[in-house]
Amino acid sequence: MKINQVEELVGITKKNIRFYEEQGLICPERNRDNGYREYSLKDVDLLNKIKLLRSLDVPIDEIRKLEAGEISMVDCLEKHISHFTHRQKELDIMKEMCREIMEENVQFDDLQADSYLENMRNLERGGVRFMDVNKTDIKKTKRGPIIAAGVSIIFFILMIVFMCWTKSADEETPIGLVVVMVLLFVSMIVGVLLALRQRLKEIDGGEINEARKY
Repeated sequence: MKINQVEELVGITKKNIRFYEEQGLICPERNRDNGYREYSLKDVDLLNKIKLLRSLDVPIDEIRKLEAGEISMVDCLEKHISHFTHRQKELDIMKEMCREIMEENVQFDDLQADSYLENMRNLERGGVRFMDVNKTDIKKTKRGPIIAAGVSIIFFILMIVFMCWTKSADEETPIGLVVVMVLLFVSMIVGVLLALRQRLKEIDGGEINEARKY
């Protein structure tokens, strides 16, 4: 099957499907003649499992461990139930805070946020989370591109240093060649930085959140 057919069968977008491929959750075969991805019924079944677990807010890292047999379904879901229980307590606290603000019977212009924020900071010290839980996934997704870009840039810088050292050690080395090679590596560094910037913008633009929509 082509990706359009899979999109229709599973009910998730092509961007979602490719996102899960990038995460290593599915690995469709490629047609040897044209290089296009070819999805099997096994891939469709796997995507349905991923869709179910992501709908239950199971993290991608845990789905990967489930696929690899590193954790059992029972262990995964028991841990998740415990997470939901803890999260429900946090939600109850937030609901109570909302009621307190409502009981104050104030409008936006008259809202005294400082005291509530101080209360929230105290609760956060006790383990209550008020921030967006999706930020964790975003940070993890950013880590890979940043590390890859960093390694590439370090390599290009070392090559520039090597070219300069070669010229200083051997005066017969053509200066034009050294300049061309240095400019080439500098352009590669700029290219890596631009690609990294674009990738981070895509992630910050809601790629992770979009991949949660079904």
